[in-house]
Amino acid sequence: MKILVCISHVPDTTSKINFTDDNSKFDTNGVQFVINPNDEFGLTRAMWFKEKQGASVDVVNVGGAETEPTLRKALAIGADSAIRVNTAALDGFQVAKQLAKVVQDGGYDLVIAGRESIDYNGGMVPGMLAGLTNANFVNNCINLEVDGTNATAVREIDGGKETVATTLPLVIGGQKGLVEESDLRIPNMRGIMMARKKPLTVVEPVDANAETSAVAFEKPTPKGAVTLVSPDNLDELVNLLHNEAKVI
Repeated sequence: MKILVCISHVPDTTSKINFTDDNSKFDTNGVQFVINPNDEFGLTRAMWFKEKQGASVDVVNVGGAETEPTLRKALAIGADSAIRVNTAALDGFQVAKQLAKVVQDGGYDLVIAGRESIDYNGGMVPGMLAGLTNANFVNNCINLEVDGTNATAVREIDGGKETVATTLPLVIGGQKGLVEESDLRIPNMRGIMMARKKPLTVVEPVDANAETSAVAFEKPTPKGAVTLVSPDNLDELVNLLHNEAKVI
Protein backbone atom coordinates (compact mmCIF):
# COMPACT_ATOMS: atom_id res chain seq x y z
CA MET A 1 0.00 0.00 0.00
CA LYS A 2 1.33 3.42 -0.99
CA ILE A 3 0.41 6.21 1.42
CA LEU A 4 0.80 9.94 0.89
CA VAL A 5 0.51 12.21 3.92
CA CYS A 6 -0.19 15.89 3.27
CA ILE A 7 1.81 18.15 5.57
CA SER A 8 0.90 21.78 6.23
CA HIS A 9 3.61 24.15 7.47
CA VAL A 10 1.79 26.24 10.10
CA PRO A 11 2.69 28.75 12.84
CA ASP A 12 3.12 27.37 16.34
CA THR A 13 0.09 28.47 18.37
CA THR A 14 2.42 30.02 20.97
CA SER A 15 3.93 32.43 18.40
CA LYS A 16 3.15 36.11 18.53
CA ILE A 17 1.17 37.00 15.42
CA ASN A 18 1.55 40.25 13.47
CA PHE A 19 0.50 41.56 10.06
CA THR A 20 2.08 43.87 7.50
CA ASP A 21 1.00 45.90 4.46
CA ASP A 22 -1.97 47.52 6.17
CA ASN A 23 -2.97 44.22 7.84
CA SER A 24 -3.25 42.41 4.49
CA LYS A 25 -0.27 40.02 4.85
CA PHE A 26 0.90 37.68 7.58
CA ASP A 27 4.28 38.64 9.05
CA THR A 28 6.46 35.53 9.30
CA ASN A 29 9.35 37.27 11.09
CA GLY A 30 10.13 35.58 14.40
CA VAL A 31 7.40 32.95 13.97
CA GLN A 32 8.14 29.30 14.74
CA PHE A 33 6.56 26.88 12.25
CA VAL A 34 5.49 23.28 12.97
CA ILE A 35 3.67 20.35 11.37
CA ASN A 36 -0.05 21.04 11.39
CA PRO A 37 -1.44 19.06 14.37
CA ASN A 38 -4.16 17.29 12.35
CA ASP A 39 -1.49 16.24 9.84
CA GLU A 40 0.73 14.95 12.63
CA PHE A 41 -2.05 12.63 13.80
CA GLY A 42 -2.34 11.40 10.21
CA LEU A 43 1.41 10.90 9.86
CA THR A 44 1.52 8.86 13.05
CA ARG A 45 -1.32 6.64 11.77
CA ALA A 46 0.55 6.20 8.49
CA MET A 47 3.60 5.05 10.44
CA TRP A 48 1.40 2.42 12.08
CA PHE A 49 0.41 1.11 8.63
CA LYS A 50 4.09 1.10 7.65
CA GLU A 51 5.14 -0.91 10.69
CA LYS A 52 2.17 -3.31 10.81
CA GLN A 53 1.41 -3.79 7.11
CA GLY A 54 4.62 -2.83 5.30
CA ALA A 55 3.15 0.28 3.66
CA SER A 56 5.39 2.90 2.09
CA VAL A 57 4.86 6.45 3.36
CA ASP A 58 5.64 9.66 1.48
CA VAL A 59 4.91 13.18 2.70
CA VAL A 60 4.08 16.21 0.58
CA ASN A 61 3.87 19.94 1.12
CA VAL A 62 2.97 22.87 -1.11
CA GLY A 63 5.31 25.75 -0.30
CA GLY A 64 8.69 27.39 -0.69
CA ALA A 65 12.08 26.24 0.54
CA GLU A 66 11.26 27.60 4.00
CA THR A 67 8.91 24.62 4.54
CA GLU A 68 11.65 22.00 4.12
CA PRO A 69 12.56 21.82 7.84
CA THR A 70 8.97 20.75 8.50
CA LEU A 71 9.25 18.04 5.84
CA ARG A 72 12.58 16.92 7.31
CA LYS A 73 10.88 16.53 10.68
CA ALA A 74 8.29 14.28 9.04
CA LEU A 75 11.13 12.24 7.54
CA ALA A 76 12.78 12.03 10.96
CA ILE A 77 9.52 10.68 12.39
CA GLY A 78 9.75 7.86 9.86
CA ALA A 79 8.38 8.80 6.43
CA ASP A 80 10.33 7.26 3.52
CA SER A 81 10.56 10.30 1.25
CA ALA A 82 9.27 13.84 0.88
CA ILE A 83 7.92 15.92 -2.00
CA ARG A 84 7.76 19.71 -2.04
CA VAL A 85 5.67 21.45 -4.69
CA ASN A 86 7.62 24.61 -5.39
CA THR A 87 4.94 27.27 -5.08
CA ALA A 88 3.34 29.30 -2.34
CA ALA A 89 0.11 27.93 -0.88
CA LEU A 90 -2.43 30.58 -1.89
CA ASP A 91 -5.81 29.02 -1.16
CA GLY A 92 -7.52 25.65 -0.74
CA PHE A 93 -8.33 25.08 -4.42
CA GLN A 94 -4.85 25.95 -5.66
CA VAL A 95 -3.26 23.66 -3.05
CA ALA A 96 -5.66 20.81 -3.90
CA LYS A 97 -4.76 21.12 -7.60
CA GLN A 98 -1.05 20.82 -6.80
CA LEU A 99 -1.61 17.83 -4.52
CA ALA A 100 -3.85 16.11 -7.09
CA LYS A 101 -0.99 16.08 -9.61
CA VAL A 102 1.33 14.50 -7.02
CA VAL A 103 -1.30 11.86 -6.18
CA GLN A 104 -1.91 11.00 -9.82
CA ASP A 105 1.79 10.80 -10.68
CA GLY A 106 2.58 8.68 -7.61
CA GLY A 107 -0.29 6.21 -7.88
CA TYR A 108 -1.10 6.40 -4.17
CA ASP A 109 -3.71 4.10 -2.63
CA LEU A 110 -4.35 6.15 0.49
CA VAL A 111 -3.99 9.90 1.01
CA ILE A 112 -4.09 11.15 4.59
CA ALA A 113 -4.69 14.87 5.01
CA GLY A 114 -5.59 16.83 8.09
CA ARG A 115 -9.24 17.82 8.41
CA GLU A 116 -8.08 21.44 8.42
CA SER A 117 -4.95 23.45 9.09
CA ILE A 118 -4.73 25.58 12.22
CA ASP A 119 -3.70 28.75 10.37
CA TYR A 120 -6.64 29.40 8.02
CA ASN A 121 -8.99 26.60 9.19
CA GLY A 122 -10.45 26.35 5.70
CA GLY A 123 -11.19 22.62 5.82
CA MET A 124 -11.46 22.50 2.00
CA VAL A 125 -8.38 20.69 0.73
CA PRO A 126 -9.16 17.02 1.55
CA GLY A 127 -12.58 17.07 -0.08
CA MET A 128 -11.37 18.96 -3.15
CA LEU A 129 -8.43 16.57 -3.48
CA ALA A 130 -10.74 13.56 -3.40
CA GLY A 131 -12.93 15.13 -6.06
CA LEU A 132 -10.00 15.97 -8.33
CA THR A 133 -8.56 12.44 -8.08
CA ASN A 134 -11.89 10.54 -8.21
CA ALA A 135 -11.11 8.89 -4.87
CA ASN A 136 -13.49 7.98 -2.06
CA PHE A 137 -13.53 10.47 0.80
CA VAL A 138 -14.09 10.32 4.56
CA ASN A 139 -13.88 13.57 6.53
CA ASN A 140 -13.51 14.13 10.29
CA CYS A 141 -11.91 10.68 10.43
CA ILE A 142 -11.02 9.43 13.93
CA ASN A 143 -10.15 5.81 13.13
CA LEU A 144 -9.06 3.93 10.05
CA GLU A 145 -8.39 0.26 9.30
CA VAL A 146 -7.32 -1.10 5.90
CA ASP A 147 -7.55 -4.73 4.75
CA GLY A 148 -6.36 -5.17 1.20
CA THR A 149 -8.36 -2.73 -0.89
CA ASN A 150 -11.12 -2.44 1.70
CA ALA A 151 -11.18 0.21 4.40
CA THR A 152 -13.29 0.79 7.49
CA ALA A 153 -13.35 4.31 8.87
CA VAL A 154 -14.98 5.99 11.84
CA ARG A 155 -15.86 9.65 11.53
CA GLU A 156 -17.17 12.22 13.95
CA ILE A 157 -20.69 13.48 13.29
CA ASP A 158 -23.02 15.79 15.23
CA GLY A 159 -23.81 14.05 18.49
CA GLY A 160 -21.85 10.88 17.85
CA LYS A 161 -19.73 8.72 15.56
CA GLU A 162 -20.41 6.94 12.29
CA THR A 163 -18.65 3.83 10.96
CA VAL A 164 -18.40 3.57 7.16
CA ALA A 165 -17.02 0.92 4.81
CA THR A 166 -15.29 2.00 1.62
CA THR A 167 -12.53 1.00 -0.79
CA LEU A 168 -9.19 2.31 -1.95
CA PRO A 169 -8.19 4.70 -3.45
CA LEU A 170 -9.23 6.81 -0.49
CA VAL A 171 -8.65 10.31 0.83
CA ILE A 172 -9.34 11.04 4.49
CA GLY A 173 -9.54 14.28 6.42
CA GLY A 174 -8.05 13.15 9.71
CA GLN A 175 -7.97 14.57 13.21
CA LYS A 176 -7.25 13.59 16.79
CA GLY A 177 -8.54 10.06 17.28
CA LEU A 178 -6.64 8.56 14.37
CA VAL A 179 -4.10 8.33 17.16
CA GLU A 180 -4.07 9.86 20.61
CA GLU A 181 -1.75 12.70 21.59
CA SER A 182 0.25 10.26 23.70
CA ASP A 183 1.01 8.27 20.52
CA LEU A 184 2.61 11.20 18.66
CA ARG A 185 6.28 10.67 17.96
CA ILE A 186 9.20 12.92 18.76
CA PRO A 187 12.12 12.47 16.35
CA ASN A 188 15.12 10.87 18.03
CA MET A 189 18.75 11.49 17.07
CA ARG A 190 18.90 8.41 14.85
CA GLY A 191 15.77 9.52 13.00
CA ILE A 192 17.15 13.04 12.53
CA MET A 193 20.40 11.71 11.10
CA MET A 194 18.59 9.30 8.76
CA ALA A 195 16.27 12.08 7.59
CA ARG A 196 19.24 13.92 6.09
CA LYS A 197 19.84 11.00 3.72
CA LYS A 198 16.22 10.44 2.69
CA PRO A 199 15.07 11.91 -0.65
CA LEU A 200 13.33 15.28 -0.67
CA THR A 201 12.16 15.93 -4.22
CA VAL A 202 11.18 19.39 -5.42
CA VAL A 203 8.61 19.41 -8.23
CA GLU A 204 7.35 22.37 -10.20
CA PRO A 205 3.69 23.38 -9.83
CA VAL A 206 0.88 22.95 -12.32
CA ASP A 207 -1.10 25.96 -13.50
CA ALA A 208 -3.76 26.70 -10.91
CA ASN A 209 -5.24 30.05 -10.01
CA ALA A 210 -6.31 30.90 -6.48
CA GLU A 211 -10.07 31.34 -6.24
CA THR A 212 -9.94 33.41 -3.05
CA SER A 213 -7.68 36.04 -1.50
CA ALA A 214 -7.26 37.60 1.92
CA VAL A 215 -8.44 41.21 1.98
CA ALA A 216 -7.44 42.00 5.55
CA PHE A 217 -6.61 40.37 8.88
CA GLU A 218 -7.77 41.56 12.28
CA LYS A 219 -6.54 40.54 15.70
CA PRO A 220 -9.02 39.68 18.46
CA THR A 221 -9.96 42.54 20.76
CA PRO A 222 -7.47 42.72 23.64
CA LYS A 223 -8.73 41.59 27.01
CA GLY A 224 -9.79 44.40 29.30
CA ALA A 225 -8.02 45.31 32.51
CA VAL A 226 -8.66 43.09 35.53
CA THR A 227 -9.89 44.60 38.78
CA LEU A 228 -8.88 42.68 41.88
CA VAL A 229 -11.23 42.78 44.85
CA SER A 230 -10.37 41.61 48.33
CA PRO A 231 -12.44 38.59 49.42
CA ASP A 232 -13.23 40.53 52.58
CA ASN A 233 -14.84 43.39 50.65
CA LEU A 234 -18.01 41.82 49.25
CA ASP A 235 -19.83 45.16 49.13
CA GLU A 236 -17.27 46.53 46.65
CA LEU A 237 -17.55 43.34 44.55
CA VAL A 238 -21.34 43.61 44.38
CA ASN A 239 -21.09 47.29 43.49
CA LEU A 240 -18.64 46.62 40.64
CA LEU A 241 -20.70 43.75 39.26
CA HIS A 242 -23.85 45.85 39.39
CA ASN A 243 -22.69 49.31 38.29
CA GLU A 244 -19.56 48.64 36.20
CA ALA A 245 -19.81 45.15 34.73
CA LYS A 246 -23.65 45.36 34.76
CA VAL A 247 -24.02 41.58 35.09
CA ILE A 248 -26.34 41.68 38.11
